[in-house]
Amino acid sequence: MSGSSALRRPPAPLPSAPAGEGTAVDRERRRGRGAQSNASGRYEPVARVALDDGWQNIDDLPPFQTSVTVDATRKIITRNDSPDLSFDRSINPYRGCEHGCVYCFARPTHAYLGLSPGLDFESKLFMKPNAPELLERELSAPGYVPKVIAIGTNTDPYQPIERRHQIMRRILEVLERAGHPVGIVTKSALVLRDLDILARMASSDLVKVAISVTTLDAKLARIMEPRASTPPRRLEALRQLVRAGVPTSTLVAPVIPAINDAEIERILEAVAATGVRHAGYVLLRLPLEVRDLFREWLMANFPDRHRHVFKLIRDMRGGKDYDSSFGTRMTGSGPIAWMIGRRFEVACERLGFNATSVKTTTEHFRPPLPATEQLSLFG
Repeated sequence: MSGSSALRRPPAPLPSAPAGEGTAVDRERRRGRGAQSNASGRYEPVARVALDDGWQNIDDLPPFQTSVTVDATRKIITRNDSPDLSFDRSINPYRGCEHGCVYCFARPTHAYLGLSPGLDFESKLFMKPNAPELLERELSAPGYVPKVIAIGTNTDPYQPIERRHQIMRRILEVLERAGHPVGIVTKSALVLRDLDILARMASSDLVKVAISVTTLDAKLARIMEPRASTPPRRLEALRQLVRAGVPTSTLVAPVIPAINDAEIERILEAVAATGVRHAGYVLLRLPLEVRDLFREWLMANFPDRHRHVFKLIRDMRGGKDYDSSFGTRMTGSGPIAWMIGRRFEVACERLGFNATSVKTTTEHFRPPLPATEQLSLFG
């Protein structure tokens, strides 16, 4: 009979072999998903693996369906003091991301919920429907000092479920009323739905938008970022944002050696044709469970490159699969990382990128009035 077997295991560092080795989920059950497996998170006392005992009942297991659960959070602005981030506060309207990007460095956060950073991360999602109300409360708190709020730095605020729930749009409405600056990162053309708000905020220097373009190869995009907008749709979104006067940039992120690094110049040229003149890049990051999920993905899709890709990764990470050191975690180190960085810089110089900086302002900020507070008679 088919089922789940529970194996006791003591807490230990992640093994050198793929944690999900031998536990790949059937292709039909994970159709349209990025991860190959659904291994238990690192905090779980047992590892649950679906096994077929010969009766083939495992074939009857249902495909992974997207479920959305309310996240009853009490705070919405998250703070950080990282020296290599350009912001100190952010908002995540959702936990988990249906885009299914196999390389997503946010995947390990699902382990905090007792879920798998694998297929659970892209199918068991959490939304924060009270995010706009929480944001109003936090912006109106005594002593609040406004600075740019980053949205989309962890999971994408414009992932598919945003079409229905519209949490991101309501957050933007709060920020616009408060005159508060925001920086948005996404890989979804759904951002154009909110072009009316973004254009108004842009006229007051309150917004900047970055769209990630990882590849121009439709086939590669499909297996690497299965439910994200296609490359042509992202380029069109960049073009429309520029046309509307919204300060816009692109991120070539992540750069994966021997997978998409050869496209750096072509991506930047395609982006330049949209009118965008600002760009950045991030080298592939493989923290915690992401390493094993990425290894499984490579073995499934590029088995002939698996060893070569990981050799290049280690050459850029001081001999390790990942190095989280501030200052180098985004760009790597060593000759190969230097070459990638220099190629990016030369292409940007040739195309006229990053000649100016994009600035936002806090001069328009006014703390939102609590819902019960009446407007002043004399303004």
